Amino acid sequence: MKVGVYSRGLEPEQHKDIQLFFDELAREDIKPVVYAPFHHEIKEFISLPKNAERFSSPEELGEDIEFIISLGGDGTILDTATIVGGKNIPVAGINFGRLGFLASIGREELSSAIKAFAQRSVIIDKRVLIHLDASLPMFGDTPFALNEFAIHKRDTSPMIKIHTYLNGELLNTYWADGLIVASPTGSTGYNLSCQGPIVFPDSGSFVITPIAPHHLNVRPIVVPDTSIISFEVESRSDEVIVALDSRREIVNKNIQLAVRKEAFKMKLVRLNENNFLQTLRNKLSWGVDKRNQ
Repeated sequence: MKVGVYSRGLEPEQHKDIQLFFDELAREDIKPVVYAPFHHEIKEFISLPKNAERFSSPEELGEDIEFIISLGGDGTILDTATIVGGKNIPVAGINFGRLGFLASIGREELSSAIKAFAQRSVIIDKRVLIHLDASLPMFGDTPFALNEFAIHKRDTSPMIKIHTYLNGELLNTYWADGLIVASPTGSTGYNLSCQGPIVFPDSGSFVITPIAPHHLNVRPIVVPDTSIISFEVESRSDEVIVALDSRREIVNKNIQLAVRKEAFKMKLVRLNENNFLQTLRNKLSWGVDKRNQ
């Protein structure tokens, strides 16, 4: 078996766990193909398997890669999604970050997780991605997001006016600091912080949530993910910020923008005992009442 290994980089105190990770791969006869910048960072501190390989770009990931293992937090998972793209390679997140909502495998589960990879005894969930169409080229070869698309005002500018259309029909005009379109996966992220609802990963929905709206009667709305959602922006500033997950570009306010469901999905690996409801309870304290403890 051959797996890809991606990370943004880790802290010195995590080297012991990283060594354990590579030792477990070797023990299960799994060949790692390590992201080149990460390989360069750890090669002086970590004893890598002799058969380890490197990759520098998504094009170097062959069809023999069965999984990509993301070492980090949820932000690292979002990076990994852009590397995988439409290659149909499942992504497994081992949490070296904080919350670990998407990177749901804990460091204490390293050994059992790698055994599960070797035995292929994992569950693979398919997650919808959001695709961005724009009147000018944006985000290179990765105009898609796992969590959300967002429009923001520039840092010092007043609120912006976002005319939002659903399949060509006016949905609403938002006076706000910005607007989020979240996938079900992203409903527990930025959308949740802006008072948007949580939706189940297989719900077939997008959530449209305003950021700091100026009207009391404006609320988030859930729409079918078969919709095409388009936007026209008015702003006193000449520029606005457009974001896909943690990536952003500053563009002219007159740009034409539309989002829709991406043609491919991301495969997210979880261990058998983990599911969405358990993750809600464990990571977001869903339903926790101190009176009953």
